[in-house]
Amino acid sequence: MPSRHTDSVSPDIKERYEQLKKTIDTYRYDYHVLNKETISPAALDSLKYELFNLEKQYPRLITPDSPSQRVAGKPLKEFSKVPHVVPQWSFDDAFTIEDAKDFDTKVKRFLKSSYGHDVTPTYTCELKIDGLKIVLTYKKGIFAQAATRGDGKVGEDVTVNVKTIQSVPLRLNEEVDCIVEGEVWMSKSNFKALNVLRRAQGESEFANPRNVTAGSIRQLDPKIVEERKLDTFIYDIAQASIPIPSTQFEELELLKKLGFKVNSNFRHCKDISEVIQYWKEWEKKSPKQDYLLDGIVIKVNEREYQEALGYTGKSPRFAIALKFPAEQVTTVVEDIVLQIGRTGILTPVAHLRPVRVAGSVVARATLHNEDEINRLDVRIGDTVILQKAGDVIPDVVRVLKEMRTGKEKKYRFPEKVYECGGDGKIERIRGESAWRCVNKNSFAQQKRKLYHFTSKKALNIDGLGPKIIDVLLNKQLISSCVDIFSLTKDELASLPRFGEKSAENIVNSIEKAKTTTLPRLLISLSISHVGEGVANDLADYFGTLKKIENASFEALEKLEGVGPIVAHSVFSWFGDKNNKKTLNALLTHVSIKAHVAAKGSLSGKTFVLTGTLSSMSRDEAKGKIRNAGGKISESVSKVLDYLVAGENAGSKLDTAKNLRITVLNEKEFIALL
Repeated sequence: MPSRHTDSVSPDIKERYEQLKKTIDTYRYDYHVLNKETISPAALDSLKYELFNLEKQYPRLITPDSPSQRVAGKPLKEFSKVPHVVPQWSFDDAFTIEDAKDFDTKVKRFLKSSYGHDVTPTYTCELKIDGLKIVLTYKKGIFAQAATRGDGKVGEDVTVNVKTIQSVPLRLNEEVDCIVEGEVWMSKSNFKALNVLRRAQGESEFANPRNVTAGSIRQLDPKIVEERKLDTFIYDIAQASIPIPSTQFEELELLKKLGFKVNSNFRHCKDISEVIQYWKEWEKKSPKQDYLLDGIVIKVNEREYQEALGYTGKSPRFAIALKFPAEQVTTVVEDIVLQIGRTGILTPVAHLRPVRVAGSVVARATLHNEDEINRLDVRIGDTVILQKAGDVIPDVVRVLKEMRTGKEKKYRFPEKVYECGGDGKIERIRGESAWRCVNKNSFAQQKRKLYHFTSKKALNIDGLGPKIIDVLLNKQLISSCVDIFSLTKDELASLPRFGEKSAENIVNSIEKAKTTTLPRLLISLSISHVGEGVANDLADYFGTLKKIENASFEALEKLEGVGPIVAHSVFSWFGDKNNKKTLNALLTHVSIKAHVAAKGSLSGKTFVLTGTLSSMSRDEAKGKIRNAGGKISESVSKVLDYLVAGENAGSKLDTAKNLRITVLNEKEFIALL
């Protein structure tokens, strides 16, 4: 937005301003008077933000009935390290009812494979308090230690500070040794009172209760912690000298009996439909509670089944966090464009008026397929609600039809798409929502596959970049990845602007690529969803290409880092006759080095890198992490162990701080290596 005021206001701007005022007032009345959440508060705030910016740019628009104003704040500190006796896992997240049903299906499938027959688990649901995880240790019933979760293996010793929290018992009702887990939180009312005090003292307000809780627990002066009036809910017995009950529900009852404060709103649900009902109920109730809630936790109730399900490398298989609706904003669809993938699938993408959501600026969102466009009735020019959950690709979740002017345009799939090649015809896949190019080996798709095949992360054929591949295709010297290995020095030297030396260099690069690693080969095959991380996970787990080729869907899905979508993609790719034919031909030229999973000081640790490192490139840093047994992720989530932040770190750094993930600067990263 321009900072200077503008006098002239176009009719379109006036019309949008009036619609914004009217729409905001309708939703304001629903939310504040009728206690009805017609759209999320975040989406309503986004509409207000657009209106305020228009008023800033065009002051003449402001009328006495216009909405206006609000504020914000910050905190943080440090402590000695404590190794956890029991590893501290974090839950995988689910965001929709379908995710919850998928979790139920996976649990039952896993239990059936373990027991050899159908098993029907029940569930205990608990509220997911948005605070700071705490681990409490008791010796013979006496409070001995408190630690933060940290990286799951090592936390911070915050014993002195936690002692000031009145709901934490210093002596239990029984003389037991135990380690329990729970959440420290600040009530909304105490948070509000704290900010009133800070305002009166001329200090900036804190942003939210969760940040204050994390900052308070890390204060060096326990008197400050005491003044903050923090509270706790304990929800799990990690270890005990007495028998732990056979169900999750009974475990919560035992915690209450021992003297811990337990949130009383847990419920035993006989099936996933009752779980979903509980989630819907608490989605509506959550704003009225005096503590922050960001979802519910679903746990298999029977301890026997919990033990059978076990853990992945980062989270329990028997539990999942089902989040309430993610952060939402409003924006405008400026265009809808088809994007062709390497498999020929056409994905409609909404080009949006840029907007900040979940910590990053977004200008595009997938509309998935034709059915989704029709379901939403999304049109070019529509004002829409955009949702982004963490680092997941943003989604258009709703159209605000009351914002329409009549100038919006319906989108229809064209009969032809030039980039599909041939006559450009496209078709809808029978029984599916997706459209694809009729020509399944279009020039555009082949090009993209070949660009990828020779790229740095795949077979890394130096000198054989997109421009040269284009020439080789046009000259009909290659038509598939296999042909690359038959190229001769003379053929390359005959190409425009090519000499003996450059031709020789490429031939040498091709020769070098004939011996490769299993992860690189997997990346090169253009299997949907198989990037660096998944390729390394598959190689580490299975060890050989033959074992991956012969792996069942169930075996693939069980692998940490490989969900049902990736498992289906890998399973289907290796089951395709044409792919097998291409792979067999490729293997007459390419040999795979014996794969040995890296083990070292970083085994089991997951890293995200952001910003620029001065002593090494991003790829070199990733290589060092993998050589030490660590894993690389591209997105920041609660299961991350470390974020390595170089110069000019982006929004991932803010997200990591908000999630209380350990952040390493370059010096600390090198020391860790």
